[in-house]
Order: sequence, then structure tokens, then C-alpha cells
Amino acid sequence: MPDMQHVPHGAHHIAPDVHGQNFYAIDRQFQDLMLLYMEPGLRAAMTPHFQRLGQLAGNRLDELAMIADKHPPVLNARDRFGRDEDWIDYHPAYREMEKIAFDDFGMHAMSHRAGVLGMAAPAHPLVKYAFTYLYVQAEFGLMCPISMSDTSNFTMKTHASPELKRLLMDRLLSQDPAHMLKGAQLMTEKAGGSDVGALETEAERIGVGADGIERWKIYGQKWFCSHADADLALILARPRGAAPGTQGLGMFALPRRLEDGSRNSYRIVRLKDKLGTRSMASGEIVLDGATAYLVGDVKRGFKQMMSQVNLSRLSHGVRAAAMMRRCLNEALAAARGRRAFGKPTSEYPLLRRQLMKIMLPTEQALSMYAFSADAMGKADKGDEDAANLLRVLTPVYKFRACRDNIPVASQTLEVRGGIGYIEEWVTARLVRDAQIGTLWEGTSNMNALDVVQRAVGKSGGHKTLSAALKTKYEASGALPGQYKGLLGATLDRVERFAEAVASDPKHEKRSRMAAGALYHATTAALLAWEGATLGAQGGDARRLLLSRLVIEHRLAPQDPLSLNESSWEQEAMDLLLDDAPVPLAKATALVG
Repeated sequence: MPDMQHVPHGAHHIAPDVHGQNFYAIDRQFQDLMLLYMEPGLRAAMTPHFQRLGQLAGNRLDELAMIADKHPPVLNARDRFGRDEDWIDYHPAYREMEKIAFDDFGMHAMSHRAGVLGMAAPAHPLVKYAFTYLYVQAEFGLMCPISMSDTSNFTMKTHASPELKRLLMDRLLSQDPAHMLKGAQLMTEKAGGSDVGALETEAERIGVGADGIERWKIYGQKWFCSHADADLALILARPRGAAPGTQGLGMFALPRRLEDGSRNSYRIVRLKDKLGTRSMASGEIVLDGATAYLVGDVKRGFKQMMSQVNLSRLSHGVRAAAMMRRCLNEALAAARGRRAFGKPTSEYPLLRRQLMKIMLPTEQALSMYAFSADAMGKADKGDEDAANLLRVLTPVYKFRACRDNIPVASQTLEVRGGIGYIEEWVTARLVRDAQIGTLWEGTSNMNALDVVQRAVGKSGGHKTLSAALKTKYEASGALPGQYKGLLGATLDRVERFAEAVASDPKHEKRSRMAAGALYHATTAALLAWEGATLGAQGGDARRLLLSRLVIEHRLAPQDPLSLNESSWEQEAMDLLLDDAPVPLAKATALVG
């Protein structure tokens, strides 16, 4: 008879999740890409901080995120005297998550000044977005205020007058909770979301004060205000008498409290009851002559705001990469830890195929993070080619990674099974939170049009991108020549398609297809270079196998009724679902 003490029963049948693990330590693919993209000295300095945040993300931060999601913020409209002193109460779990992000890691300030985490200079984009990637694997909602504070700091540094910077920048870049100002951006109105030029909020000039700061009064309503009680919000409003459309919009910095400590003249009238991002307060704001400071040129407000929006779009791509990584880790834990019909579910062919549908977009998004952040670092140093490259990468990344995040989260919930639908497990929240990535900072349609009509049609970004990718992988001595030829032919085909869509208005309906094709061709080339380079260094060449899968399943024509299966694909799948490193010789033999 079997030893009944060792026979699984009851709760022992429930597969574990990844809570309690260090999300940096278990992420070998992320560590590998840091070897390729990050300067060795910087990587050595940052690794202890990555380890610390990875440990927090898998433990305390993960616990706090679950609690904050179940206890959303509450708006108080009036104080006990009946005064319109609206304020928002947050659960202590949310406040502790804020402390980790703002006070401890300085995520809002690290790319704008030296000194954060001991860095002698502002953080390289690879570093900043690495912290985003680790943090969001536990908590997505609060990343919105963190990112908006970061991008607001960029906008203020770039466009604000010297006088306005003297008033605000020290507090915007502070890590002291008693001194810091957290930021937001407010654009959406009832009359216009994607159509920013339809905004109805008006601005009336007051004049320049003794401090040299130009002040205005703002009248109107903002309809979807994430981080509704931010200390300083950058907003768009139309100066009275200005031209219609986006050309007539100015940018203004709206303080929650004025210099004397009194409340500004605007009210949070209600909070949104949202599907996801429940930990963070999104609301509706009525502006009744609120005082605001002019930022930059009053006739260039929209263009100034778009620089902030583009930074937020890149952040959204990284956030999607983070959420998909959490999904992949959860799916693997569930599939390997659950037995059905006598063996682990991870051994069944259908589920193994499903796991690959989670893994492939996850690794694509990770490659896009590293390549985009590397380009941003070069652009920040004045490299015009890198700036042009980043112009096309940003909307391409935001468009596809955020869309991929939704089916990845849904597939992960299904791998977990019925309990994945229960709010006690992180999968339910991952499904809810994934939806917002296709809405914030432009819908999929708006980002696809930005790719095709502007980045490709006006700037020729597709050619810049293709040339940069070919320069990267063609120099590799570890990639088979035949596979280099396949990559080149794929890039050329996608380049021609994107150009054709951009050149004829009747093809506008194919813009999403063109944006997606650019993403897939880019990631196929990157995965190939990464896998070959790592493999040549004696490391894991699995990313080369993923490259071939991108081409086969994302860019090549498929017959849905064909029973033919590539002989290499089953072996590749077995290697990818095994944790052992894939030798370069094995990978090149399968893709060559």
C-alpha cells in the first residue's frame, strides 16, 4: 500500500504561484540582455539594486499590491465644516508602495539628476526602465503616477522658464516625502480624447508676477484624470481667442496648492469606478478659474505635451513587457505544479503550445525594451540617427506590446484554471490591468497611424530601423549566413509593405497590420542577434530559436487547416520549455 502521508491531497493539488521568489533572480533572460546592452561598470553598480527590487517585487510589494487593489482610494468631497476641501484617502498599502518607488528608489527622479541610488549622473534609460520592469511585475496601477511624475519632470526641465524651474524643480526631483511634488498630465475631456484639438478648456492670462512667472486662470473640465490629486499637473488649455485645433493649445502647470498653501480653484468631483488599476485614483476635475503657470511657448503646448506622451508610450511598452513576464512565470509555475490525468499538465502537447503563445510575445517585448532604451540613451547624447530610430520604435512598441499583453494575460488565467478567475490570485488582476495599455497615451488605432503616417510616411523611420537592425545582426559571426538572408528578406518585405501603406490613403485600414509587421520584423532580428551573441559567449542561445518562431508564426502565411508541421519546431519547443541553456550549435542547426 502507498504511504498515505506522502500522497497529495486537498490543497496539495493546487499548483503554486511565484509569490515569494526574487523576480530579478529568476529572470535569466533579463539578466542576459543586461549583459549585452548595459555597460559592465553600470551593470555591476545596479545589480544589487535590481536584486533588492526583485526581492521586494516578489514578496512585500506583491502583498501590498494585492491589498491596495482590494481597497481602492476614496474621495472625500467636503470637510466636517461643509467646506469644499476635497481629498482622497488611500489605503496604507498604497502609501507603502509609493514610499518604495518615490522615496527609496527615486524612480521619478533618477533620469533627471545625479545622486539617486548613488549614481554619479542621471540614470541611463536602460536603468530607469529596468526598475519599471521589475516594479510592474508586482504593481501596475501606481506605475502611472510614477511615470507621469518622471515625464512631467522631463517636460518641465525642457520647456519651463528659468523662473518656473526655480520655483518647482527642486521639489519635483526630491525624494523627501515632506518636500516632493508628484506629477500628472491631464488632457482628456468629454469633447476629445484622441482628438486633442477638440478640447474645450480655456485659459485666461493674468500676467507676469514679481517672480517673473507668467500666470493664467483655467476654466473647464477634465474627464479622465489619472493620479487625480497630483501635486502638479501639466494640462492643455486653449487661450481665449486662440486658433482652433491643436495649434491653439497652450501647456500649463497646475498646482494642487498655491505658494501660500491655500487650495487652488479646482475640484475633484468624483473618482472613476474602473475595471483595472484600482489602486490608483482616476477622477473627474472641474476647473473654476484655477491658477496655472505657463510652460514654454503658449502656441506650442500640444507639441510640448507630445514629447511627454511619447515618453509615456515607451514606458507603456516596458510595463507590458513586465506584466507578460509575470504572466509567463505564473503560467509555467501553474503548468509544472499541477497534475492531471496522472502527469504534470506541462507535459501535454496542447498546453505546451499554449505556453509558447505566452512565451513568444513576452520575449519579443523584452528585446524591444532593451533596444529602445539603448537608442534613447544614444539619442540623449545627441545622436540624431538614434533619435530618428526612437521616433519609430516608440509607437511601434506601444502599439504591439500592449495589444499582446491582453491575450497573454487571458492565456495565463486559463493555464491556472478556474481559480485564476478568483481575485485571491494575481491572474485576475493581470487580466484586468492589461486592458488599459491599449487606451492610455493613444488607442491602438492612434499609435498605428502615428507609425504609418508620421514615423514612416514623413520621417522614413522604417528605413532607419531596417538599416540599424541589419548593421547589428550582419556583423555577427555566429549567425548562419542562410538565416541572415532570411532576416534580410523579411525586413525588406516589411519595409516595402509599410511604405506602400503610408503612400496611399486608401490603405489606411492596413495601418495596424503595418505597425505590427514592423514590430515582428524588428524583434525577429533582435532575438537572432541576442541569441547568437549570447551563445557565442558560451551562454544561452535560446533567443535565436524564438527569432525563427516570430518569422514562422507572426510574419509567414499560414494555412489553418494544414496538418504539416516543421520538423524543427517540436524540438525547438522542447528546448524552450526546458530551463537548461540552449547551446549555440543546437540553435543554429535548428534555424539554419
